[in-house]
Amino acid sequence: RICVITLAEAHPLLQSGKTIKNINYQISANCSRLQNKVSGKSKRGAQFLTELAPLCRISSSDGEEYTIYSCIRGRLIEVNENILSNPALLQEKPLTEGYIAVVLPKFEESKSVTQGLLTQKEYEEVLLKRLNSSS
Repeated sequence: RICVITLAEAHPLLQSGKTIKNINYQISANCSRLQNKVSGKSKRGAQFLTELAPLCRISSSDGEEYTIYSCIRGRLIEVNENILSNPALLQEKPLTEGYIAVVLPKFEESKSVTQGLLTQKEYEEVLLKRLNSSS
């Protein structure tokens, strides 16, 4: 029931061949996702996230900045510090080593969360509709 947050394959950073300059988990002056310290079976100390909570900001070499949001309510279990020293992992291995974070939804909400997700086929249909409407 954990959720691994990654970049969608349709994200501009993966589609346009932009180079990622840096990744910043510092959300505001008082909030850094790197300060998240989780301990124990009940994941004490984990930061609680809402669907609209920013996880990180990614800057590309052309000056564009993208804010990546949690998109799910739950506790932040882990952030991927490996992408800080090797940002290319986001593009080279977005579904494995290039993940952004791991979030644990509340047990009571985990079933409704997973029911609201799209299958791979549904996701591809959404992308196709988006592509057709923009052209």
